[in-house]
Amino acid sequence: MTMQEFQEQFGTEEACREYLYKKRWPNGFVCPKCGHSEHFNIKSRNRYQCKACGHQTTVTAGTVMEKTRTPLTKWFAAMYLVSEDKRGLSAMALQKKIGVAYFTAWTMLQKIRFAMGNRDEKYMLDGIVEMDEGFFGGTAEGSNRGRGTEKTAVLVSVSLSEWGKPKFARMQTLKSVDGKAVKAFSEEHVKPGSEIRTDGLNIYNCLAKEGFIHTAIPYNAKKQPEHLHLTHIIISNAKAFVQGTFHGLDEKHLQRYLNEFCYRLNRRYIAHDLFSHLAHACALAPPKPYHALIG
Repeated sequence: MTMQEFQEQFGTEEACREYLYKKRWPNGFVCPKCGHSEHFNIKSRNRYQCKACGHQTTVTAGTVMEKTRTPLTKWFAAMYLVSEDKRGLSAMALQKKIGVAYFTAWTMLQKIRFAMGNRDEKYMLDGIVEMDEGFFGGTAEGSNRGRGTEKTAVLVSVSLSEWGKPKFARMQTLKSVDGKAVKAFSEEHVKPGSEIRTDGLNIYNCLAKEGFIHTAIPYNAKKQPEHLHLTHIIISNAKAFVQGTFHGLDEKHLQRYLNEFCYRLNRRYIAHDLFSHLAHACALAPPKPYHALIG
């Protein structure tokens, strides 16, 4: 969609509400409280009231846009701009483009990233899965690089297609780099029976006991340049994404930016239709209040 086409389709509040209505209730209205379908349309307040239980709701209730005071046209513009800029969009840039306060732009972007992560939570890695750790953040003077550093540790996994290309990637920040964290991540995000390839670090020894096929090959750049090659490229690109656009992030917010990076990567072949996928994700993601974003 060109910018002109976007503005023609979503240039009014009514058009945005109608789009969200169809995304939330594709087969017609369903009361979120009792499941009844018959309702009153209270047009003066943009609300729907269930005829069975009397519950009132809106197209944004129960979504990341719940209780927003920002016009839906600006929300849709933010989704469009995020979907069009593969480098990522900073809050300052969004503030200037759609004419909102910096606080509003930052909150909107964080909620959109939350919706991205919520959408990808529904998918499981399977088949052949590469797994490695990455370390994000600036290096303090005199500190180490890589393992043992004070940077934020991130567990990075990518499932491969039958042609050896990245099929689906997931990144998870870690409080500590140990077998317990690897076990919890794998049980939640990798299908049992998958082959997990690692560099042989002892934290991955637990995988074979948890029903996975564990292939451990100690990494040597000269002898095995292709070992975990795709995972290393993804880690490098994620660091460039975080550092280039956002100039580094603290541990508290890093996960949502990694969610955005993975969301884009996992949909790189449908980038032309990314806006509709992102709008769908925001329409179905649960609320994320401000205090939860900064906590």
